[in-house]
Amino acid sequence: MLSGLLSPHQPISIQGCATQLFFYLTFGISNCFLLTAMGYDRYMAICNPLRYSVIMGKEACMHLASGSLGIGLGMAIVQVTSVFGLPFCDGFVISHFCDVRPLLKLACTDTTVNEIVNFVVSVCVLVLPMGLVFISYILIISTILKIASAEGRKKAFATCASHLTVVIVHYGCASIIYLKSKSQSSLGRDRLISVTYTVITPLLNPVV
Repeated sequence: MLSGLLSPHQPISIQGCATQLFFYLTFGISNCFLLTAMGYDRYMAICNPLRYSVIMGKEACMHLASGSLGIGLGMAIVQVTSVFGLPFCDGFVISHFCDVRPLLKLACTDTTVNEIVNFVVSVCVLVLPMGLVFISYILIISTILKIASAEGRKKAFATCASHLTVVIVHYGCASIIYLKSKSQSSLGRDRLISVTYTVITPLLNPVV
């Protein structure tokens, strides 16, 4: 994907494009649910500190991580199968990396069903996890405000700041791309936003 962005006139096979889309969706969707799991982890650490080590043990963390990856794989298979089951015109040019929306625009048939599938998957992957993270932070903030000392409140907020920063950038950019209507799409803007949350955000994660 990075190579294609740097060399825009690079050819890619249908199989290569499908592979790129599969990994892109798998890791992107898995990240959405991992961020939700991290929100739950922050909730347990701040709202139930005495039970944290019991509830969030190694086994629970493994289940959350493997569950996130499993959902990512399942959703990616659905999306890739849906998109690459369509007929494409010969010699098409994709002015983007292999993502669902740009590929649907290149199909030589009606894509209404695929648009619906894409929207349903997007809602499940973005709205549901965002809602759970939002609920977690409502409970976290209400608990933090009950802490008597200013130093204690500051420390509790600091433990959440990095996670909240990544959540806002990742979900914010992804929502702009996947939850808007087809008529509102702008290829150049979509490409810029996609690069932000697929390339820049992961690079910032270690710093954050």
